[in-house]
Amino acid sequence: MIPWHRLFGIALTDLLAGTAWEVVLELDLSVKQQLLDIVVVRRGKGPQPRELPDGLGPLADHNLVTYKSLREPLDGWALKELAAHSVNYRKQVSPSLDRLLPEASFRLFAVCTRYPQKLATQVVWQTIGPGVYDVPWGTDTIRLLVLNEMPTDDRNAVWNLFSADRERVDYAAGRFRRQQHSEASSLLKLLYENYKEEGVAMPYTKQDFWRDVTKAHLDSLSPKERLAGISPDELLAAISPDEFLAAMPTEQLRTIVRKAEQRLARSPAKKASQAKPRTKSSRVTKTR
Repeated sequence: MIPWHRLFGIALTDLLAGTAWEVVLELDLSVKQQLLDIVVVRRGKGPQPRELPDGLGPLADHNLVTYKSLREPLDGWALKELAAHSVNYRKQVSPSLDRLLPEASFRLFAVCTRYPQKLATQVVWQTIGPGVYDVPWGTDTIRLLVLNEMPTDDRNAVWNLFSADRERVDYAAGRFRRQQHSEASSLLKLLYENYKEEGVAMPYTKQDFWRDVTKAHLDSLSPKERLAGISPDELLAAISPDEFLAAMPTEQLRTIVRKAEQRLARSPAKKASQAKPRTKSSRVTKTR
């Protein structure tokens, strides 16, 4: 079983890191195990995250998410389960059955990789934007997010990673590598392995993975360890003389120049140039 739900939850965890919202994966809601894919719950006070992907904001105190990957259909049964989970969850987190938390404290999200064609013939929904829809469900409104319809930009990187669209995934992976997210390299490796197992070709290679791992842990290496395997010629080619001199403290530069002058003064070539020129000796001839 490919762990798409956990990977998606990990990506949301990274997205909301440092905010007042915590991501809980596969929350057990009953004695007979029934797992709610993801809950994004507020822990403490704090403002709304500064920038969220399309359709996710504004976040409520409790955000219940059902997620369907590439091979899983989002159908009416999935929405029924989500609505049922929301009732059970609300009871569990409220002070008591007589003092239920207000409905405004909860939002429901149905996230799917591809457009749910069958569901579109069964229910009527409102288009909010590309890939973002609102589905009336009883007295609730379920926010429907279709990931392979989302615009390709930095804001939607999490959605694009799980879109199963090669161009969107590649773009989002580049964004994650640039941002050096804490778990980016491991997440991308697992994600691309899952796509490969699903038969979706992606451009991520082992070389990409090891490069990402190295970059993520570069700060833990000493300067000597970082330079291991780099020849002086390669180092000089990477740094111009002007950059090298500009970065060097003045006193250290003076020390280097003084030592260079001392070595030059001791060199055989220098001594030879300072020696007095020798005159030709006169030859004495003897006569008999």
